[in-house]
Amino acid sequence: MPAQPARYYYKGNRLKQLRAFCALVKFGTLSRAADALYLGQSAVSLQLSALEEEMAVPLLERQGRNLRVTREGMALYELARPLIEGIDGIDESLRQTLSGMDTGELNIAAGESTILHLLPTLVRRNRERHPGVHVHLHNVTGRDGLALIRNDQVDLAIGSMLEVPPDIAYEPVYHFDPMLIAPLDHPLAQIAEPTLEDISPHGLILPPRRLSTWRLVDLVFQQRRVPYKLALEVGGWEVIKQYVAMGLGISIVTGFCLTASDRERLLVRNLRAYFPQRSYGVVVRKGRVLTPHARRFVDLVKPGLFTRGHSDPGHSER
Repeated sequence: MPAQPARYYYKGNRLKQLRAFCALVKFGTLSRAADALYLGQSAVSLQLSALEEEMAVPLLERQGRNLRVTREGMALYELARPLIEGIDGIDESLRQTLSGMDTGELNIAAGESTILHLLPTLVRRNRERHPGVHVHLHNVTGRDGLALIRNDQVDLAIGSMLEVPPDIAYEPVYHFDPMLIAPLDHPLAQIAEPTLEDISPHGLILPPRRLSTWRLVDLVFQQRRVPYKLALEVGGWEVIKQYVAMGLGISIVTGFCLTASDRERLLVRNLRAYFPQRSYGVVVRKGRVLTPHARRFVDLVKPGLFTRGHSDPGHSER
């Protein structure tokens, strides 16, 4: 196959042609353009000739050894200059973009127990990987948390949902067993696997009625047609655990909030035979485009959660 004329080599790289042309317009002479591009004048001249031939319009007027940019050439320059400057500065732009990705703010809504027991490891890992991102944890539950999500006052929430509104997306990640807790000297301590009937005579300490935990306990007892006594309504697993330890009642809590020290000071029995596991996961407003900070945090919770289109149970606390 015969060798192709040299002009096809120059014609084959539009970027080189445009860079040479912009350099000529910017610096005014062929020699200055060649110096700026670290090329010989002949190479730059070939790039210009190839570009002019490909554009099929006169870009330059040659007046002896001088070159003058035509009206068509100036129009092309105005189009090409931002492109060339953008490409030539892309490394610096990338550095600035990557630097910006590691600064900013991430707002997360969560209940007190989630903040105390589920989030510390995730927040620590996020800080180790992205020390410039300030994480703001909003201690809210129920309707207050949903209001923050709907108004885009937080990027996401980490929590549990029994009923998911149509404008909210919930992806469960972790699953935990329901646990009965009571004082160590409580009569239920004599029963290895207490039933709802065993629990029925004793006063329960539950979260407020507006929260899903209370509704779930009420639903299970009603479905089994077993009466129960409400001793106290109070918000927060930590407060409930303390009141149970003081002998003010018994309670049914989610297993993840029980620490090793809790198990030493409280009677703990698994109630999975009667109550479903509680799931905890990521809550966002449908249609919300997550910021890079939020996406990276979600990936810490469960890698690929919003890209694979499904989730798996994560780990269960037995």
